[in-house]
Amino acid sequence: MPNAHSTVQSVAVPVESAVTRLYHAPDLADAYAVRLPDNAIDNPELLARFVFAHQAGWVGRLMELRDALVARFGLKTTKQLRTQAAAGSREHVDIFRIYTRSAHEIILGENDSHLDFRVSVLQQTRETRDGRSRYLVLSTVVHCHNGLGRFYILAIAPFHRMVVRSALRRAARIGWPTA
Repeated sequence: MPNAHSTVQSVAVPVESAVTRLYHAPDLADAYAVRLPDNAIDNPELLARFVFAHQAGWVGRLMELRDALVARFGLKTTKQLRTQAAAGSREHVDIFRIYTRSAHEIILGENDSHLDFRVSVLQQTRETRDGRSRYLVLSTVVHCHNGLGRFYILAIAPFHRMVVRSALRRAARIGWPTA
C-alpha cells in the first residue's frame, strides 16, 4: 500500500539542477520525485548508490534484452559499462560515470556515438502542508547525435519511465539509509 514516502510523482526537471543547463533542447527531459523520511541520509551520492543497488529483478532482465538488441548497432552494453567501471579509470555509481557532485546533487551519465545522457540525483527541500519536507528527485536529460539516437530514445522512453519510477518506489519501500 503506497504511503507518502513511497509515492513517486512526475515533476518538472528542477531549475536548481545542473542538468537543466546542459543541453539547449534535450531530446528527452523528465524527472520523478519521492519524499524522503526525516531520518534519511542527506548525501546524494549515497542515495544514488542505494537506488541503483536495489533495482527490481525485471530491470536486469530488461537490460539484458536491451544489450542483445543494441550490441548489433555498436552501442555500449551494460557489460561494457561495468567493465569500464571496474577498470577504475573514472568514478562510477553502478554503470554510470560520475560527472559532478555538490552538497545536494550528483550528476551521472555516459556519452556514446548515438547520444549523451545525464542523470541528476538531487535532494530537494520543499514547503508542504506539513512544513518543510525533503524529496529525492531523479532527473534525466538526453541529447541525441543522430537518427539512431532519436530512434533509440523513442523506443526506450516508456521503459525508462517504468524503470525510474520502479527504482524510486522500491528504494522507498525497502527503507532509505538513515543518518
